[in-house]
Amino acid sequence: MSAPFIPVLLGSDVNVYGMARSFHEAYGQYGVTSYAIAKKALGATSDSKIVKVVVTEPDLENDEVFVKTLVKFAEEHQNGKQLLLVPCGDNYIKLLVRNQEKLRPYYVFNCIDEPLLMRLSIKESFYKVCSEHGFLFPKTTTCTAENYKDIALPFDFPCIIKPSNSVAYWNCTFPHKKKVFLANNKEEFNEILNAIYGSSYQDHLILQEYIPGEDAQMRVMNCYCGKDGKVKLISLGHALLEEHSPEGIGSYAAIINTVDRELSAQMKEFLEDIGYRGFANFDMKLDPRDGKYKLFEMNLRQGRSSFFVTAAGYNLATFLVNDLILNQPMGCVIAEEQALWSIIPKKVIFKYVQDPALKQQAKDLIHEHLFVHSFRYEPDMSIKRRVYLLKNQLNYVKKYKKYFGNKGLHE
Repeated sequence: MSAPFIPVLLGSDVNVYGMARSFHEAYGQYGVTSYAIAKKALGATSDSKIVKVVVTEPDLENDEVFVKTLVKFAEEHQNGKQLLLVPCGDNYIKLLVRNQEKLRPYYVFNCIDEPLLMRLSIKESFYKVCSEHGFLFPKTTTCTAENYKDIALPFDFPCIIKPSNSVAYWNCTFPHKKKVFLANNKEEFNEILNAIYGSSYQDHLILQEYIPGEDAQMRVMNCYCGKDGKVKLISLGHALLEEHSPEGIGSYAAIINTVDRELSAQMKEFLEDIGYRGFANFDMKLDPRDGKYKLFEMNLRQGRSSFFVTAAGYNLATFLVNDLILNQPMGCVIAEEQALWSIIPKKVIFKYVQDPALKQQAKDLIHEHLFVHSFRYEPDMSIKRRVYLLKNQLNYVKKYKKYFGNKGLHE
């Protein structure tokens, strides 16, 4: 018996591979293989048996091209099955939200409307929503291309500098560009802002108080809200390490699942109150100064590291399928089981994680065979995939050695 649906994933990065693996683990026995449509093919999904990058379109972020590409794919691949569309990047979720009415005749998907997207995706308005719902966040201000040379910070250095418009920032280039910057003093601050605004990026920048503490103070929460507007899944992750390469700063590299019921209840109330639909991903840090979570941002999709949820036994794909394909009634699951998820070698975890208790917890989970690496999936381990994994892991060793702890403008 074959499954009555085909997963169509937007993107080709590690997030896409994690979703494809989730679909394959749950429905591979029913012949499910995911298809991916992206701007370009990336190594994470290359030479894979569980996901095929069938369309690469460099101009995919053009709304007209986006709709035309997806409609053409649907007309060629429907074959009596439902096409389950899953955006796996900020740019793709925005494209889908803007063009959802044109695509609903061809695809099944779960997403919000454009006004809510604008409230949540622009960081200034997102922090206003946070305040309305009782979430704390770091002291924050903004600057523009017009006033950045005269900006006065309402807090002391160090200062985090990051784009308000992540899609526009992704498309700009300048020397020593990083996903997020940390300025320790006024001189570094000026140098970083001059570099950013010397590029094509001319939107607002978020200037934020630095919350002290290593990577292990970070937490990440993934949620799924059904088409009925009710939260179906809440899963909290305790970061062990983030990535430290210029393009990866702020992305999680190793996570252990954890639980905070008070935070989960607050998040459930928040998501249901604003009428959210689909996957949501929250980045936050536990502030050692007051023991409270400070919310950084909300991604309107499952996070890049979201396979940590599937790894612990809460398969992300099944929540989509049960809700959108099978129309099954579901309550709210708060994930409690633990696993150690990673995209980096174990030796990197044990070399750079500083907390002895966390290291021991990681060792215990490995001993209990509860260690899951996103790319180490036996049904997909062809010779080419094994070579890719080896090179990928060696590259991480080099990156941590070169970049660990460096969030300034220069390498």
